[in-house]
Amino acid sequence: MSATSRYQYLFSPLRIGPLTVRNRVVFSAHLTNYAADGLPTEQHAAYYAARAAGGAGLIITEEHSTHPTDWPYEKLIHGFNPAVIPGYRRITDAVHAHGTPILAQINHNGGQASSMFSRQPVWAPSPVPDPLFREVPKALEPHEIREVVAGYGQVAEHCAAGGFDGIELQCSHSSIVRGFLSPATNRRTDEYGGSLANRARLLLEIVDAVRAAIGPELALGVRICGDELIEGGTTIEDAVAIATMVEASGKVDYINTSIGVATATLYMIEASMQVPPGYAMFIPSAIRAAVNLPVVGVGRFKDPLQADRALAAGQADLIGIVRGQIADADFVAKARAGHATEIRTCLSCNQECVGRMGLNRWLGCIENPRTGREAVPLPAPRRRGQRVFVVGGGPGGLQAAVSAAQRGHHVTLFERSDRLGGQVQLAASVPSRAEFLDIVRNLIAHAQRVGVDVKLSTDVDADLLLAEKPDAVILATGAAPNPPWWAGAAGSGPDHRVVDVRDVLEGRAAPSGKVVVIDELGFHQATSVAELLADRGCQVEVITNGMVVGQDLGVTLDMEQWNVKAAARGVTQATDLVPMGAAPAENGAGVVLNLQHHPTGTDQTREVDWVVCAVHQRAEDGLYRALRAAGALPFTLQRVGDCLSPRRAHAAVVEGQRAAVAL
Repeated sequence: MSATSRYQYLFSPLRIGPLTVRNRVVFSAHLTNYAADGLPTEQHAAYYAARAAGGAGLIITEEHSTHPTDWPYEKLIHGFNPAVIPGYRRITDAVHAHGTPILAQINHNGGQASSMFSRQPVWAPSPVPDPLFREVPKALEPHEIREVVAGYGQVAEHCAAGGFDGIELQCSHSSIVRGFLSPATNRRTDEYGGSLANRARLLLEIVDAVRAAIGPELALGVRICGDELIEGGTTIEDAVAIATMVEASGKVDYINTSIGVATATLYMIEASMQVPPGYAMFIPSAIRAAVNLPVVGVGRFKDPLQADRALAAGQADLIGIVRGQIADADFVAKARAGHATEIRTCLSCNQECVGRMGLNRWLGCIENPRTGREAVPLPAPRRRGQRVFVVGGGPGGLQAAVSAAQRGHHVTLFERSDRLGGQVQLAASVPSRAEFLDIVRNLIAHAQRVGVDVKLSTDVDADLLLAEKPDAVILATGAAPNPPWWAGAAGSGPDHRVVDVRDVLEGRAAPSGKVVVIDELGFHQATSVAELLADRGCQVEVITNGMVVGQDLGVTLDMEQWNVKAAARGVTQATDLVPMGAAPAENGAGVVLNLQHHPTGTDQTREVDWVVCAVHQRAEDGLYRALRAAGALPFTLQRVGDCLSPRRAHAAVVEGQRAAVAL
């Protein structure tokens, strides 16, 4: 089926002011942390160029700061510095080489920031501290408002000089303009506060200044928050009214949309797989009904058919697809060519994109090891056509096999079980985590396309490898549960009641009654199994030695959903408790768990029916050690993923790619 027959609107062109885009897919603005010393880099150019080559209809860059008081995170592009212009040129030239228009998003984050980097007070409409940064901002005085407006105009001039095709004003989830628009943060009593018309005054003054700076030849868009999801914040009714004001100015070419506040309700802006796709489309729908300007809709779009359906339903004129194109730069091109099933579907796991941003690292992707490294060329294979054996069919082994086959090698993948996927199969079997299985589905399909020979239900030992004498062996044999030291007699024997989360998910244990889940990993292992057991009727308490149960869920924006679901299921949580020992209960049908509250050194006990442990695993490295003991080997030998060191899936994928590239 051709793209034109399968997709009714996705590949139709659209006029946006002075621009015509070739399709309705927008690579919307998002942080990358690729800037260095406030300047754009070659990585920016390579990153955006890859999405332009992959078919995006319109690209909008990450934000460019409009004033020295705006420096909320380290790796921000300082658009107010004229030194950015050569870097801008490199970006726009690289994107224009593929016939794709590119806009620059410009912004001042206002009170949603810290003075840590700038060493200056943050500016905002009123001295209302942001809940994340917890810093009281300085309320802008009239002359400072004029300075802010002038800053937007200046940065727009820099962007025009740098070859951008237009400007987008970020007025949505993290912006000084959002701060003025929202009654929750604008407490002013002058002409910039009070009524919505007054609160929108700054936005309209900035629109005037930017249009004056760029002239009629470049496009101008405004990104608006449709619902802040905070008490007393901007509502959809406010957003529609703001959109009509923006259109009435006669100076704006399109409206983009958003939901939430970046530092209060961020989990709804970059929603994880816990939130249904298309969840924010009520916003562009309402705005589109009130204005004639093109409207961009966003909201966890994972596949092109979903985007086309939103267009067909009249919910938006264009669709912002960010994480889908982070995962696969060729998202649009594959859909247009009729190969949508080859798209590397985003998991919405937020681990290496959103999560890395939160840790001040450059943007990557859990399943695409080239994301964030587009500017770094891969070396040529040392010798093509090598015979490569990969042992283990989890994400690390699959990635190694795919990458090796792509680079011209003859690859055989061995898996001892009857299906591929490794522990990902278990991780995706718990409530609300099914989409995580896409990482395996994507790799399996890719392996088939590049001709990897897969052998299931096959045990591989040192004798087999030594007898076959391939050119290279890559071991991805995974990890195994490792009973904690404190389990004692309660963790051994035929009727033991201290078990691992994998024992539960693989069906070796079926806890019932009162269950304690020990969280020493701080991620989905404990919380997902706790939710599963609660759904099975267990009375569940999650205990961690950390300050927060599932602490890394905060990084991936899953914490809020976990707490809501835990409360709804009666799951209780206890922190700062270290297991010190476990023993069978006197009645022989349960466990007495001894705990120490490490901040105070006081002891506690729990008498429960079962203890389920989310604790560190041990590497399954027996095959590696056997091969090393055999002496000189007739092949190169590498390990990847958990059999090297048990970690998370992204490490396995990165190392699988790295091992293949080393051949």
